[in-house]
Amino acid sequence: MTTSILSPKYQIVIPREIRKALALHPGQRLSIVEKDGHIELRPILTQDQILGFLKHKAHIPFEREKTDRPLP
Repeated sequence: MTTSILSPKYQIVIPREIRKALALHPGQRLSIVEKDGHIELRPILTQDQILGFLKHKAHIPFEREKTDRPLP
């Protein structure tokens, strides 16, 4: 577990290993959520980061039921 200190200006530093693991960069926006007495920081992804986000899920097999097709 890594720790950080809250500065007098209420700022914290996100530890390097977490920044690298989440690919965070300076100026990136974060969503801050209070949940059951805990603080969650969630990176807000840009359109470029979202593009292809589910690419590995693109090959999910799908087959329509015959009842979904209109009768000829």
